[in-house]
Amino acid sequence: MSVSNNQIYKDSLHFHSAGKKGKIGLDMIKPLVNQRSLALAYSPGVAAPCLEIQRDKSLAYEYTSKGNFVAVISNGTAVLGLGNLGALASKPVMEGKAVLFKRFADIDSIDIEVNTEDPKEFINTVKNIGLSWGGINLEDIKAPECFIIERELKELLDIPVFHDDQHGTAIVAAAGLINAAYITGRKFADMKVVVNGAGAAAIACIGLLKSMGLKNAILCDTKGVIYKGRTEGMNEWKTAHAVDTDKKTLAEAVAGADVFLGLSVKGALSKGMVSTMAKKPIIFAMANPEPEITPEDVHSIRDDAIVATGRSDYNNQVNNVMCFPYIFRGALDTQATTINLEMKIAAANAIAALARQEVTEEVMAAYAGKAHKFGPDYIIPVPFDSRLIREVPAAVAKAAMDSGVAKKSIEDFFEYKMGLAARLSPVTSITNNFFSRLRNNRKKVIFAGDSIAMVKAALEWCKNGYGEAIIVGEENKVYQVISKEENKIQVINPAKVAAEQYIEFLYKRMQRKGMTEADCKKYTTNDLTLFGASMLANGEADAMVAGLDHGYLSTLESVTKVVDRADNQPLFALSILSKPDKVLFVADTAINELLTAETLADIAVQAAEEVRNLGYDPRIAFISFSTFGNPQRKESQKMREAVAILDKRRVNFEYDGELAANVAINQSLLKLYPFCRLSKPANILIMPALHSAHISSRLLQEFGGATLIGPILCGLSKRVQIVQMGSSATDILNSAAISAVLS
Repeated sequence: MSVSNNQIYKDSLHFHSAGKKGKIGLDMIKPLVNQRSLALAYSPGVAAPCLEIQRDKSLAYEYTSKGNFVAVISNGTAVLGLGNLGALASKPVMEGKAVLFKRFADIDSIDIEVNTEDPKEFINTVKNIGLSWGGINLEDIKAPECFIIERELKELLDIPVFHDDQHGTAIVAAAGLINAAYITGRKFADMKVVVNGAGAAAIACIGLLKSMGLKNAILCDTKGVIYKGRTEGMNEWKTAHAVDTDKKTLAEAVAGADVFLGLSVKGALSKGMVSTMAKKPIIFAMANPEPEITPEDVHSIRDDAIVATGRSDYNNQVNNVMCFPYIFRGALDTQATTINLEMKIAAANAIAALARQEVTEEVMAAYAGKAHKFGPDYIIPVPFDSRLIREVPAAVAKAAMDSGVAKKSIEDFFEYKMGLAARLSPVTSITNNFFSRLRNNRKKVIFAGDSIAMVKAALEWCKNGYGEAIIVGEENKVYQVISKEENKIQVINPAKVAAEQYIEFLYKRMQRKGMTEADCKKYTTNDLTLFGASMLANGEADAMVAGLDHGYLSTLESVTKVVDRADNQPLFALSILSKPDKVLFVADTAINELLTAETLADIAVQAAEEVRNLGYDPRIAFISFSTFGNPQRKESQKMREAVAILDKRRVNFEYDGELAANVAINQSLLKLYPFCRLSKPANILIMPALHSAHISSRLLQEFGGATLIGPILCGLSKRVQIVQMGSSATDILNSAAISAVLS
């Protein structure tokens, strides 16, 4: 292999060999920590699900991992662009496929390499183990055997069997072609398409496109055009696409063509051929690792061409990862018996539609700030667009249900999409609850600020039906981001409105605190946060989000000039730390530097109410470096006093302390203290001081792998959420949801 001296070659070998070898392993999803859990997981308890599955085979989806497990199976006869490497040498690719299933769609997967080139032997092997899985992804099997294998396995098994080299490529290419046709003003039925390469992917591409309305297509292989009557190098799959034509070479076929789809070899398409194509030619040069022609060569002779390749270093990458994880996700979630044509077309349309949406800030951040925008250089979404997990499986699932191959129905697609997004994001798993509640209880929220992220968050708030939005900022900045005509978002510029009401409001509050009326006018008309908070205080909205362009404490200072404290409540910040399997709340992470026992007790009471309002059953631990007096230190006294104060108040939630942090959140350690009042590990940690709360939450975020949400501002009479400087539109939207739900 000529690339063996390339740096990426060497880096890849190190990547695969460092630490634990390979790329996949096994992770337990149920605890196995004591004799009872062992008895449930294995003998004798495991007999129960075994007997139930024997009685009803469909219960395998209920009692085993079958419904979320895909087998990636190959014999290594067509590994990437490397040819027939054999079964064992294909294992790194199959492990990689399993990793992609998990990373992009939260599907568990295992690789299986079958050491045979005999299609019948391969089919029998897979048939005999097929019932173990929810689906089978065939990979890197050469044509024409791959056609035979897939066809027969689909007939033998009642689970999805999908050869990704064929259909994944076809679906993503179709998505790109939908958008390229739209940009160039074409319809599938009117396009002249030339497909070069007659292997698995090419045959699948031409077949799918014909099912979507394509009528004029010429297929070419290494011997030229596949025409009716040709006998050399033919098989039944090529014959199915043979056409009546006097054209015999690729060059002849390409002349006047609207579209070139290359799934062949480097250099197959020349500049001369490109020059003969129709106006605004569409060129998908998808050979890997080197395309049939480079985008640079195309653009050197045609400035009207749309070009896509299979490479990540060019625009418009046709990448199967945008398809196979998500089409299996939708198929598994409906327990589909197959992946049919309707599901493939639905996936292609969903991918195409996503490219036409405005690209999120998260996508731009993943691609070093590159501003992707729908057009000739962006006809296909990028793999790290987190919306793929939400949109594509939902479209596939609906198609499975509509076409009658689904054994399980999805009743609420809004909730389903929320659940899909939550599979990959601990933040989403929490915020989904808020957004679901807002669907039935819309709120008006003030977005104080005119930065791009703040405006985009306000737009999403309205578009998603969560309620009304008011943007406080300069109109010219806001309308650079959104259309004044298309979006009915109220925009208020404090410098241009009659603000006497709010000036007087501030003056009455601050005239005995050193402010003149002139000072109040200046603050009201220049401080976007203060103006928005004044509107909130006067009942013109339910909640507010602010702070994007200022520090937390300076934003809080502006807010508290006009928004009162809630009666008998402490002002504090409650941060949420989320991991896939648990949620932890920490107070106070932003406001109170040193806390008395009385204040700690007050914060505990309010934190319990906040957490209950968010949908969790509060269990509070007062944290120290000691546990119930061991070791005995004076510094822990206030934590014990806080507990004593709550004892007198007779509160309606679980609490105890002082507790070391590890004891508070570890069930096994808690059992060492049978007198402890906590029935389960604590989910609210009351810290002794600001520094300990802030340090611990940041450590858990960075080193512990938790996602930090918030902090939530608690203790004001009106709901205000202060975001961190530089937050994304998604962060702001989540903060607005928290603020609105708690209002």
